[in-house]
Amino acid sequence: MSAQHRGPVRVADRHAFDTLIDARSPAEYALDHIPGAINCPVLDDEERRIVGTIYKQQGAFEARRVGGAMVAANLARHLQERFADRPAGWRPLIYCWRGGMRSGSMVTWLRLVGWDAQQLAGGYKSFRHHVIEQLDARIPALQLRVVTGATGSAKTRLLQALAEGGAQVLDLEGIACHKGSLLGALPGVPQPSQKAFETRIATVLEGFDPAQPVYVEGESARIGRLSLPLALVARMREAEQLIEIDARPEVRLEYLLRDYAYLGDDPAALAAQLGLLKDLQGKETIARWQEWAMAGALGPLFGELMALHYDPHYARSQAKHFRHWERRQAVEAPDFSDAGIKAVARVVRGLG
Repeated sequence: MSAQHRGPVRVADRHAFDTLIDARSPAEYALDHIPGAINCPVLDDEERRIVGTIYKQQGAFEARRVGGAMVAANLARHLQERFADRPAGWRPLIYCWRGGMRSGSMVTWLRLVGWDAQQLAGGYKSFRHHVIEQLDARIPALQLRVVTGATGSAKTRLLQALAEGGAQVLDLEGIACHKGSLLGALPGVPQPSQKAFETRIATVLEGFDPAQPVYVEGESARIGRLSLPLALVARMREAEQLIEIDARPEVRLEYLLRDYAYLGDDPAALAAQLGLLKDLQGKETIARWQEWAMAGALGPLFGELMALHYDPHYARSQAKHFRHWERRQAVEAPDFSDAGIKAVARVVRGLG
């Protein structure tokens, strides 16, 4: 079909194109973008700021004149670099914020070259609406099997083993780049934006077979600074299939010392995080914990964190948060070696 006769390209049509191009600025792209899109800005962050200032101070014409020169220079660079090896039959789909001048200018130039370039109707805003619609439509239909267990129960590693075995898994902590607890921040790995978090969840859900169960860890409403979609929180709370991983405290402590070993690399940061618990645990306890943190004594520190903080909180919160908590199915985990976790995964998949 020729470009002249093609109708508006909708979000659902995006997979039919060779390349998806985000023409927005790098900062906009970093905040969130359509999965798989490459960033080829027609205005970078500083240029966009300059054009916006001119628009406010001198008006639309001057902003278009100055901005047009910047756009032309950036498009020339993309043609010489990013698009230099694209064949004559290349079919890119281009979007900006709302399907306006930025993507339109790139489409015009690429069509002049001879490529069948198309513009996404409504731009990123239409994709954002699509994400929200997908979450609203797919979450209520999920056949959730919620994995619970006290801190140190290797729930994330269990989810990974389930996924490796072919099960459908929604790894919310993996998507959020955070382990979900006070000490859950990953060193050197920032969390995505709220919008990007929701985009990633929707993308995973789109790939699921609704007829098959989905395994998910029983999370609170927030993971780090990110909020779970309210519909997903409600769906987890109402889930009828709850699976509790049951492991002895010493087994959990051994796993925590392996899984959080990196916390010993920055004792001052660990001590500062522990200080946030002062109102809950009291000055004396926190002072002891901070002393252990500074000394790199993670064994006694994690042991008391489990006994005095995490375990009591877990016991209170589960019955409060999950409607069918009394009907949970317990799965014993003798150890959290790789073989042990795979064995637990097989048992979990075999539960009705």
